[in-house]
Amino acid sequence: MIVLGIETSCDDTGVALLKDGTKLLANLLSSQVNLHAVFGGVVPEIAARKHLDTLLLLTMKALEQAGLSLEEVDSIAVTNRPGLVPSLLVGVTFAKGLAYALDKPLVAVDHLEAHAFAIFLEREVDFPFVALVVSGGHTSLFLVEDFGSMRHLGATLDDAAGEAFDKVAKVMGLGYPGGPVIDKLAKGGDFKAIPFPVAKTDGYSFSFSGLKTAVINYVKKNPNYNAADVAASFQEAVVKALLQKTLKAVEEFGVPRVVVAGGVACNSWLRKRFTEDLAKRNASVFFPSPKFCTDNGAMVAFVGTYRYGRGERAELSVDVHSRVL
Repeated sequence: MIVLGIETSCDDTGVALLKDGTKLLANLLSSQVNLHAVFGGVVPEIAARKHLDTLLLLTMKALEQAGLSLEEVDSIAVTNRPGLVPSLLVGVTFAKGLAYALDKPLVAVDHLEAHAFAIFLEREVDFPFVALVVSGGHTSLFLVEDFGSMRHLGATLDDAAGEAFDKVAKVMGLGYPGGPVIDKLAKGGDFKAIPFPVAKTDGYSFSFSGLKTAVINYVKKNPNYNAADVAASFQEAVVKALLQKTLKAVEEFGVPRVVVAGGVACNSWLRKRFTEDLAKRNASVFFPSPKFCTDNGAMVAFVGTYRYGRGERAELSVDVHSRVL
């Protein structure tokens, strides 16, 4: 079974072809970072127009790389939630057109579910496990009990963790996207130098708005600040907040396995802290390779494969949604 995966939830255009849920025949990604860097963040209208320009070409390149024709594709999987509505509309409309023209079944995929299962592109993880999906647009925690069975435990009440990285990098004049540059800068700093606050929130919710404001205020009040120390201290506060809630879920549900996915999962300090702290609790943590942490079509194709195999189909009237349903 060959599934075509299409991902356009934000500013990355991803197209992949996956065979039998295990063999990745093609996985192409077109980034828009340079387009949005001047604005310090993603502009939805610009992102959607670029998806429109890129998607067909990327699909044809993926088919060429895999040595396949469209007629050989068994199903088309596409992200329809959550994300930027203009971007989602481009991907879903394109997928609908293919499904209709080729008389192929369509499968709608949740972007966060796709991230949570991206690890399966490289290795299997026993169920149940706790999944932390953390990126520029999302910070959510799940208890994953089986394929297609994810219990939503909590999410950010305001800024996503990756969004906080971008905003802090912007005020420090470090450029966009903020995650990689802060991670690199922080390696030369002291993570204990500045006691930035970690928000106390109920249950499994997160909050990064107060932390972001604290960093911005510190930078403005201390014009001669040590940039590396600020980066390291800010990064530690973000990771500490993520770790606290994740460990709470591990202990409450008695699940010794954690998957951390999404763009922020590439952060080296996060990987170090999670690995060390979970090991102290006899728990394991799994991170997808960086190419599967960022938005990509392969993870969409994987979820599409098991949902298609379970007989799930989306109508051509399927809609897009900006938030988690």
